Amino acid sequence: MPALGPRRLAAVAAALVLTVTAPATAASAAPDTPAALREVLFVGNNWDGTADVIDSGGDFGRIGRINVIPDKEQRMAEIKADPIRWIYFMGIRNSVGEGHDQFVDDMYATPDGSAMVVSRPSFADVVSLDLATGAVKWRFPVSGYRADHMAVSPDGTRVAVSASTSNTVHVLDIETGRQVGSFATGDKPHENVFSRDGRYLWNMSIGEVNNALDAPWLDWTKGDRRITVVDATTFRQVKVIDMRQRLDAIGLKDYSDAVRPAAFSPDESKLYFQVSFFNGFFEYDVATDRITRTKTLPKNPATSEDRTTWVNDSRHHGITMKPDGTKLCVAGTMDDYATVVDRTTLQEGPLVPVSKPYWATVSGDGKSCVVSESGADRVTAIDFATGEKTVSVPVGDHPQRVRLARVPANWSGPSAG
Repeated sequence: MPALGPRRLAAVAAALVLTVTAPATAASAAPDTPAALREVLFVGNNWDGTADVIDSGGDFGRIGRINVIPDKEQRMAEIKADPIRWIYFMGIRNSVGEGHDQFVDDMYATPDGSAMVVSRPSFADVVSLDLATGAVKWRFPVSGYRADHMAVSPDGTRVAVSASTSNTVHVLDIETGRQVGSFATGDKPHENVFSRDGRYLWNMSIGEVNNALDAPWLDWTKGDRRITVVDATTFRQVKVIDMRQRLDAIGLKDYSDAVRPAAFSPDESKLYFQVSFFNGFFEYDVATDRITRTKTLPKNPATSEDRTTWVNDSRHHGITMKPDGTKLCVAGTMDDYATVVDRTTLQEGPLVPVSKPYWATVSGDGKSCVVSESGADRVTAIDFATGEKTVSVPVGDHPQRVRLARVPANWSGPSAG
C-alpha cells in the first residue's frame, strides 16, 4: 500500500476517532440481555485446558467449568504424526508456555449463549464448544503453528484470531467457523480490537518475545512491530502505526515499541497501551497521531532487574478502563500488583498485591476491575471507587484471559471436574 500523505493521514485519523474501538470487555456481548441469558465472566485456565464460568459481579462465585480440549487425544495424535508440528508444539511448551502446554488463550460466547469459542495456542486452532454438551461444534486450524488473542465484532457475528507464527489475522463467522476474511500483520500478531461500529479492526503485533536478546540496544532484533488497522469488511489496510517513531519523537528511544494490551477512552479519541519491558503505559491521541502522556508505575523492589527473567518480555500485561472513562486498571504482571489509576491525573491508587496478574477486565456492573492471578490460580476483584481488593475466587491452573459473556440463565455445566 502506498504511504499516506499528510492530508490523507489526517483524514483517516479523524475518521478513526469516530469509529475507534470501545473497550474489549464491552464488545463481548450485545447491549440488551435477553431474559433467558445471564451475564458471566469466562476465565481461561491456560495450562489445564479448562474455562471457569463465574458470576460477573457480586461474589464472583463459580457457576460451572468446561473442558476446552475434549478432542485432546485426536489433536495429539495428529501432532505426533507430523514432525514439524511436533517441533512447534514442544517449542510452545518450552518457551511461551514456561514448561506447560497452552490450551486456552482467549474465549467468547456466541450471541445466543449456546457456545464458547476458544483459541487454543498449542493446537493452533479455534473451536466452538457446545455449552450444553461440551462437544466441539466446529474447528478452524489457523495458518502456521499457534493461535493467540481474539476479538469479537460488536454484533457478535464474527471473531478475529491472531495466528502468531504466520503473521496473519483470520476473521471467522462465529456460528459456522467459516473464514470470511484475513489480513497480514507485523511480526507475531497479538491483541485484536474491533471498532465500536464494526467498521475497523485493529491488530497489535509484538514481535519476537521468546529470545533472550532483551537489552535495549538489541531491540531491533525483535522484528516488525506495529499496529495494523484494516477495513473490517474488505480487510484492506487503512493505516499502519509504528510506535517506534512516536516514542523516538518524545525522547524514548530505548523503550520497546511492542504494543501489548490496550484500552480506548469512551469518546474514542485516546488509546492507552502497554509495551514490552515497561512498568507503565502511554496515552496516544488518535487524531493527532502522537503519544501525549507517559505514566511510569512503581517497581516492586523484589522484581529482578534482569529483563530475560520477565515472562515473554512483559513487565506489565493487562489494562482496562472503567466504563465512564474516569479510571484505568493496570495489571503489574512481573511486579505482582494491580492498581487503579485516575485517568485525569494519572495518579495511581493502592498497589493491590496479586500474584503475576495476566489480564484486567471490567465486571458486569462496571464497578470493579477483575484481574487474573496466574501465579495463584484465582481471579481478584478491585473496587474502582476505592482501589482496594474486594474478593478473590479460586479458578483453574494459570488463568489468563477474562472476558464478559452471556450463557443460558440455568447453565451450570458441563463440568470438567
